[in-house]
Amino acid sequence: MNHATPARFLGSHEATASTPSLLACSPLAGPRRGRDAARLHRQLPPPRAGLQMCVIIPAKDEVLNLPATLAALASQTDLHGRLLPAGCFEVIVLANNCTDATAAVVRQQAQRFPHVALHVAELCLSAAKAHVGRARRLLMDEACARLEQVGAPLNGIIASTDADTCVAPAWLAAIQAEIAAGADAVGGRIHTEISGEEELQPLRRLQTHDTVYRLLCARLEGLLDPNQVDPWPRHHQHFGASLALTVRAYRLVGGLPEVRFLEDEALCQALRRHDLLIRHSPHVQVLTSARREGRVEVGLSWQLREWLNMSRLHREPHVESPRQLAALWRLRRQLRTYWTSGPATESEAVAAIAVRLGLAASVLLTQIKQAATFGELWEMVLATAPRAVMALVPLSLALRELPLLIKPAQEACRPEPASCESSLYAVR
Repeated sequence: MNHATPARFLGSHEATASTPSLLACSPLAGPRRGRDAARLHRQLPPPRAGLQMCVIIPAKDEVLNLPATLAALASQTDLHGRLLPAGCFEVIVLANNCTDATAAVVRQQAQRFPHVALHVAELCLSAAKAHVGRARRLLMDEACARLEQVGAPLNGIIASTDADTCVAPAWLAAIQAEIAAGADAVGGRIHTEISGEEELQPLRRLQTHDTVYRLLCARLEGLLDPNQVDPWPRHHQHFGASLALTVRAYRLVGGLPEVRFLEDEALCQALRRHDLLIRHSPHVQVLTSARREGRVEVGLSWQLREWLNMSRLHREPHVESPRQLAALWRLRRQLRTYWTSGPATESEAVAAIAVRLGLAASVLLTQIKQAATFGELWEMVLATAPRAVMALVPLSLALRELPLLIKPAQEACRPEPASCESSLYAVR
C-alpha cells in the first residue's frame, strides 16, 4: 500500500530538512502473535469481566509526562460528569526500550488510582523493531484480544493516546457516543499549547494558520461530498494521540500497519479502503505537548521543528490547492454515486468522470470492476489519475481562496448549524 507522506501528517509540504522514508507495510497478522506479543501478554493480569474499552499508551522515557496523562484517564466521566464505572475501561502502558523509570511511575500511579485498572508492561524491542509502529501494534493487538476474551467482539473499543497527552474528562464517553451513533473509528481533536519564548510567536502563527486551512478544507469537503457519519462540525485529525476504533473494525482491516512512523495515518487509510466510517469528532478532545524533541522520526514534534525552521528563514508553507481539492471532491462524489447505482457498465457518466480525472474511460471502468469497495476504488484512482495530483500553493493564498469556495457551496446546500470554530474563517 502507499503510505502517507509526512506532509500529510499535519502541515507543510515544504520541508527544510530531509524526511526519513517509510518502511513497507508488513503483512497484517492476527492479534497476539510473535515473541514480543507473548512477552507483553504474560506481564498483564486477565481482563475484568465488564471491560468495554481498552486504552493503550506506548511510552519511551516518559517519567515527566505520564503522571498527568494517567491522572486525566483516572478522572474519566460520563457525559453528565459522573465518574465512569470501575472496570468498564482499562489502561495499558507499554514501556518500550526505556532508560528511565517509566514503568515504576506507572506502578506508582496505579497505587494512587486504585479504582482504575492500570497496567504496565516492559519490553526491549530489537533495533529493527524499536519504533512507535511496532509498539502501538503490539498494544492494539493485545487490547483487541482482551476485549474479545471478555465477550466484547463487536463494539468493544480500542482507544489510543500518547504518553505526553492529557485527554478531556469525558474523552472515553464521547468516543462511545460517536461509535453508538454509527462510527467505526473516531479521531479526536488534538490541541497543542505553544507558550514561552518570544521567538516562538512565528511558530504559533504558522500552526494556527495551518489549523485554519485544515478546518476550512474539512468544511468544504463536507459540503461538496457529505458524509452522514462525519458531518459538520468536524475537524481533520486522526492521529495516535486520540484515535479509537471498534474491535470489529480492527479485525476487518487486519490490525495496525507496522510502519516506523505515521502508523495512525496508515491505519486510517486501511479503514477507508474497507469503507469503514471514521468520525472526526469535535467532542473528543485532548491536549498534547508541544515538545520539539519527540520520540518518533516523523510526528507532531517533527512538524513543529519544520515550522520553526521555516519561520526563522521567513519561508511560507505550501499546501494543496483548495480549488483542485474541491474539483477532486466533486468527482469523488460523482464516482461514488455511480458506484452505488449498480453493475459497472460503459456510460457517459463514467466517460465524463474519467476525462476530468485524466484517465481513459476503459481504465476507470476496469478499476471499478476490480474494486471490492469504493474505498479501494478511490485509492486506485488517486494512485493513477494524473489530475488527482494536487498542485501546491502558498498557505496565505489557500486561506484567501477557501472562504470564496465555501460560500457558494453553502448556498447550494441546506442551512447547517454554525460551528464554534467558524470564527477561524476570518484568519488570513
